[in-house]
Amino acid sequence: MQNSLIVVLVLLFGHAILSAQETVPEINVEESAEVFLEQYSDEFQESFFEALKQKGIENYDRAINLLLECKSIEPKNIVVDHELAKAYTLNKQYNLAKDYGVAALISEPENFWYLNTLVSALEKQGSSFEDLEMTLLSDNVKLQENLAVLYYNKGNFDEALSLLKNLKKSSFLSDLEEKISASIKKRDKNVKKASFTNTGGSTSDPSQGYKMRIDGLIKTNNHLMLKQVADEALETYPSQPYFYYAQGYAFNKTNKHRDAIEVLEAALDYLVNDIKLANKIYTQLAEAYTGINNSVKANMYLRKIKPGF
Repeated sequence: MQNSLIVVLVLLFGHAILSAQETVPEINVEESAEVFLEQYSDEFQESFFEALKQKGIENYDRAINLLLECKSIEPKNIVVDHELAKAYTLNKQYNLAKDYGVAALISEPENFWYLNTLVSALEKQGSSFEDLEMTLLSDNVKLQENLAVLYYNKGNFDEALSLLKNLKKSSFLSDLEEKISASIKKRDKNVKKASFTNTGGSTSDPSQGYKMRIDGLIKTNNHLMLKQVADEALETYPSQPYFYYAQGYAFNKTNKHRDAIEVLEAALDYLVNDIKLANKIYTQLAEAYTGINNSVKANMYLRKIKPGF
């Protein structure tokens, strides 16, 4: 059991390092997992491991109950607060996700991943970090730097730039400001390009220009151009699930199934009450998992498809 939990924790810590790149210092993930395990009882370890397993197979209610058991064993455990925030977000219980996310971040306000989880929960509610109005957090300079990086990674360039204006200049922040400014220029250029259809007409919603181009490329099986247009669309509209679907579709058709899985599952994070698009995403996920010989996951997504849409 302990070895299995170490593997899971290594994957968790390892993902954090790969995703954070320059923002998080390099650590020995296996050593960190060992240290984590040494601190807690067998009962805690078993519940925590099973919770991660249940979350992985999308049994979020069970995962939450197990994490709450861990919380009763170790009431002050910040890692459990963070995992509860993530599980409640996946289970669409956003108020509870926010509460546990805030608790984790207050304990470690400079932790990039605790901030990332809290911001994701708030976004699902149509809210933002600034709406919290918590002086304890808003006065922390490192947290504000992390928030600027987070907004940049999410494509919220204007918010990121606004934050940087209130922070003391450094070489890192100056470099980030240059990247944000370049991204804003590229976004504005893409918006102008997308505001015209293939026939030269204009549309009041620039994103519709991308959708029309993507629909045409899917119909004509132009998968390489589809990937390019989907990438461009996501730079401008990073929270539109249809563009993630288009990118995943293009990956599938060029036999890049693991890349397809990553972006298609990201699409589900942004999907709200669109059964027709959900069916398309599930179909592509089933195709991608079939492509990597994972029939269990493929069948799981095929069962999610709702007929008649």
